[in-house]
Amino acid sequence: MIATELVEMVWNTGGQALHTMTHTAAAAPEPTDINTKGVVGFFASKIAPILLAVLGVIFIGRASRGEISKVLTSSAIAIVGLAFIAGAATLFFVGEYLINLIFQ
Repeated sequence: MIATELVEMVWNTGGQALHTMTHTAAAAPEPTDINTKGVVGFFASKIAPILLAVLGVIFIGRASRGEISKVLTSSAIAIVGLAFIAGAATLFFVGEYLINLIFQ
């Protein structure tokens, strides 16, 4: 008896939740465009400086313990990584320029 009432209660509640979710999803407006420049700007202005600061603290901590060779290796890897990121950004702008030049 209790199991039957429990199943009936879950069935009714689940049906109501599904009905509500269906109407909510149908009423939501569809996004027309994603502001990718805003997202990239947010990462460049907020996230990247924090990550670089954390990297600097790690390097300073290692250097204070006398692990200079590890610090130099990590620094070189970080600089190469930043060069790759800058190169990718440059290729993005060059590609955009070439597409605009070709399809004008």
